[in-house]
Amino acid sequence: MGKYVYSFNEGDKTMKDLLGGKGANLAEMTKIGLPVPFGFTITTEACNRYYDENRTLADDVVEAVYEKIEELENVTGKKFGSDENPLLVSVRSGAVISMPGMMDTILNLGLNDRSVEGLAALTENRRFAMDSYRRFIQMFGDVVLGIPKAEFDRVFDGRKEEKGVKFDVDLTAEDLEAVIVGYKEIVMSQTGRDFPQDPKEQLLEAVKAVFRSWNNDRAILYRKLNGIPGDLGTAVNVQSMVFGNMGDTSGTGVAFTRNPSTGENKIFGEFLVNAQGEDVVAGVRTPLDIDKMAEAFPDCYKGFVKIAELLEKHYKDVQDMEFTVERNKLYMLQTRNGKRTAQAAVKIAVDMVEEGLIDKKTAITRLAPEQIDQLLHPAFDAAELAASAPVATGLAASPGAACGQVCFTAQAAAEAAAKGTKVLLVREETSPEDLAGMVAAEGILTARGGMTSHAAVVARGMGKCCVAGCSQIRVSETEKKIILPDDSEVQEGEYISIDGSTGCVYLGKLNTVEPEVSGDFATLMSWADEIRELKVRANADNPKDAAQALAFGAEGIGLCRTEHMFFDEERIPAIRRMILADTHEAKAAALKVLKPFQQGDFKEIFKVMGERPVTIRLLDPPLHEFLPQEKEDIEELAKIMGVSFEKLSAKVSELHELNPMLGHRGCRLAVTDPEIAVMQTEAIIDAAIEVSREDNIDIVPEIMIPLVGSKAELAAVKKVVVETADRCIRDAGVDMEYMVGTMIETPRAALTADAVASEAEFFSFGTNDLTQMTFGFSRDDTGKLIEEYVTQGIMENDPFRTLDTEGVGKLVDMAVTLGRQTRPNIKLGICGEHGGDPKTIEFCHNVGLNYVSCSPFRVPAARLAAAQAVVKALSEAVQGGTKNGGSV
Repeated sequence: MGKYVYSFNEGDKTMKDLLGGKGANLAEMTKIGLPVPFGFTITTEACNRYYDENRTLADDVVEAVYEKIEELENVTGKKFGSDENPLLVSVRSGAVISMPGMMDTILNLGLNDRSVEGLAALTENRRFAMDSYRRFIQMFGDVVLGIPKAEFDRVFDGRKEEKGVKFDVDLTAEDLEAVIVGYKEIVMSQTGRDFPQDPKEQLLEAVKAVFRSWNNDRAILYRKLNGIPGDLGTAVNVQSMVFGNMGDTSGTGVAFTRNPSTGENKIFGEFLVNAQGEDVVAGVRTPLDIDKMAEAFPDCYKGFVKIAELLEKHYKDVQDMEFTVERNKLYMLQTRNGKRTAQAAVKIAVDMVEEGLIDKKTAITRLAPEQIDQLLHPAFDAAELAASAPVATGLAASPGAACGQVCFTAQAAAEAAAKGTKVLLVREETSPEDLAGMVAAEGILTARGGMTSHAAVVARGMGKCCVAGCSQIRVSETEKKIILPDDSEVQEGEYISIDGSTGCVYLGKLNTVEPEVSGDFATLMSWADEIRELKVRANADNPKDAAQALAFGAEGIGLCRTEHMFFDEERIPAIRRMILADTHEAKAAALKVLKPFQQGDFKEIFKVMGERPVTIRLLDPPLHEFLPQEKEDIEELAKIMGVSFEKLSAKVSELHELNPMLGHRGCRLAVTDPEIAVMQTEAIIDAAIEVSREDNIDIVPEIMIPLVGSKAELAAVKKVVVETADRCIRDAGVDMEYMVGTMIETPRAALTADAVASEAEFFSFGTNDLTQMTFGFSRDDTGKLIEEYVTQGIMENDPFRTLDTEGVGKLVDMAVTLGRQTRPNIKLGICGEHGGDPKTIEFCHNVGLNYVSCSPFRVPAARLAAAQAVVKALSEAVQGGTKNGGSV
């Protein structure tokens, strides 16, 4: 059988897939000699085996766990379950990819009615022992037994109220003993049995609970949001306890080697005296700034600063560390690469290059393409902000600006957002159960918690605006109201605005402005541009979008959809007259009215783009989209156009299709109504000639014929386009080059790409339609079905968001190979929404496309993803060469 359990001294940071991120880093810190409480890790393979074997722990895994407990007893000199010198452990999850707060933790495991007395006698601190036991019962009851945390809170808060105290630390040992009795009664009433007293039973049940937490709702949602595969499993870390709740000589904290919100090169974090780790992240008490630790524990603080510097240099990245001080001795409990805002990620990456810690290739991998959205988030309008006074101020936990209607529960926020309402989630403090509401909300406001609280950490990871620890307000979740410092109230459904960059809270709605992209971000993006091989274009149908795309670094337009230009109220009458025309001559006459509009549109776009490539797609949608479908609307339009209701109604019926997306559209329109292709080609070429003359530049228009299924189909439409373009150029007396290509949107076009390439000078993969036709999914009707498929694990991703590389990708790869066999210099790109998806961009790089095209606001992310694809390919090549014993 395989090895399923590793002591901390048996692993290192390279074993992340097996030991999880936390276990690998605990092993690494042990290896380099840092003060890490000893323990062991149960592997991700054990987790997957647990699920494979019907959620049971195999006997050999159990035996291995018991062997490691014996080793831990020998190392610590303590005994599991002893009533004289008890060994207590923490049981924590540790996924391969960090998922902060998504899975479960249990502290102080091993305590029972006898060992708690031994702990009290050993430490001569009865209050500490009872505090540790009540914490354990509550965590075990919540995580393992499934008893709602609120049940325990009711007893604990009731005791504080009865004794007239505010803070947990104000309760005496006797008070805590009474709480423990109350907790045990809850366990009996909820489960029908006494709280388990056997430490080995406690341990095995805790391990199983952590394995189960891999598939709890919040973990599944987090993986879905972050594209983390569901088959990785989690490891379980069992570590001997050290105690931060042993009085004023003890404490616990969380810190980053640099500020995760701003990127400032200064240790950033919080700590609490006389507390355990969960107190800091849960926001139970408002923590102190890490600098204050120098006053409480001066020697430990000096040691911690040195360790922080060592870890950052060792991992060459910002570290997120957890530590405990027990009786003035420092222990490191965890380190991992720190989650950070996009703003911080950019600054840290650029600073670390300048410091010589990392190179440019590494730097561009430190910002996820999805994080760029955070950099493009709006801020409040400066004038409005100056005229507005904040009603409260909290901690600036995650930057950005947001306003919305107040919701006090995750469910209310999710339901309101589903109806299109912008909401803010307002809570006393958030917990992992609030994740769905946090996803739905524009921003998050909490009354309690610090900069490393659940709300702050999760919001930063999502790029959500967050103001945390706003103690100036009181949040009544039961009465659904916020009580402001002046005792005025904000009710559920009323609007407030929050500024996550300053921590300010405002009444009502404040308008926002778009940010500018510059400074360190420009530096990082310039490095990405040096590294990437794929060109990045934008999908743009008007001058405004084209200019925005250029501002974000687009190198051309990969898709200009001409049909969007037809829906203007001045233009749609002409397209409707063309549709109603009975002869080719009448159709041409109607289209002649449209030509100046189209030509003007193209001219403005060419002027914005200069000599950069512009790919213009000929009319694609079915003609019925330009006509009304309801009787009343048909009657009204018939009067306006001066035609009979019967004629217009008959045309609507004639154009009706049961499946229009597979019907009379794309190049098929140009086959039956060549006048459309003629007019559009004239408009494109004449506009290009005008701009070339006026601006003295060389423009090479790219005319794209959509939805071809065969070489013959493309050739028929291309003949019309070429004859028209050549005539326009000849009549103008100029020399102008142009290109004619096609969209590869049908499986047949991909399968016969060698033949199609004999007529096409470029391919642009229209992966929206190609996905639709390959899967047989209607993208307009299968959203809920696909969501169900993803939830059930039938699909890993929505194939309309991330390209299905196994199926649709195989067609793309095939078309690339076949196309280049026929035309080695063929230009290849992608222009569906997939063009802005980082995973799809990596695929496009690997199959050898020349460019990707996406919406303007996704251009910066696409540039970065294209560079990261190069770095990843190089890294994999090096690893492959190393594995094969060669050099790369």
